[in-house]
Amino acid sequence: MPLLVLDVGNTRLKWGLYARPQRNAELLAGGAMLLEEVDQLSRVLAAQPRAERVIGCAVAGAVVTARVCAELDALGLRCNWISAQAAQCGLRNSYAVPSLLGADRWAAQLGARQRVPDQAAMVISVGTAVTVDCLSREGVFIGGIILPGFGLMLKALEMGTAGLRVPEGDIAEFPTNTSDALMTGGALAIAGAARQMHARLQAREAGEVVVLLTGGAAPKLRDALGLPHQHVEHLVFEGLLCIAGNAQPQADQST
Repeated sequence: MPLLVLDVGNTRLKWGLYARPQRNAELLAGGAMLLEEVDQLSRVLAAQPRAERVIGCAVAGAVVTARVCAELDALGLRCNWISAQAAQCGLRNSYAVPSLLGADRWAAQLGARQRVPDQAAMVISVGTAVTVDCLSREGVFIGGIILPGFGLMLKALEMGTAGLRVPEGDIAEFPTNTSDALMTGGALAIAGAARQMHARLQAREAGEVVVLLTGGAAPKLRDALGLPHQHVEHLVFEGLLCIAGNAQPQADQST
């Protein structure tokens, strides 16, 4: 029963086709496209084995989600779009209003809980925005922070200053050009926030905290993070697989 999973973010749509709806299922195919290219989705998926079910999370807004649904309709497919729940897949949600937690954040946390079911964990997702979410050993999402990603930080500096429209730089120990200074500054700002949250969670849990790093821009942060961590490319997909594996088949008929 091939399962198609979709992660519609603020900048890109990511898709994966799995052999079956379970965590360790084989990834048959996958890819990503900018949101401006969503009208190519049906053509891309038509070249793959046909999915029996579709599950996804979307944070890009109603207009983009409707465009994705239209592409799926062309293939005779409908997606079960998830939202954050008060409790699911062994994780409890302590957000003040559980449903207002971003669906992609919730899916990533569910994926983390499946990977480390008996340990405290911190999920750092690096995309258009950066989220740092904390999970207790008992399986509770305690809370998390949101801050600008690399691109948003650079755009803010470009808009607020003169002469900073420069090519993307690298992370350096002591930057000696403006491009590297901007990139390194952004990386250290994100890493510093993550380390503070890690220290808070470690003090609360009084033990080891597993750090999972994910998201399209995660490679930019790896060397600057300063924390032992695991880089997990498809953590959101793993959470969606968990939901799909625990759902009744008829649930996938919603739009």
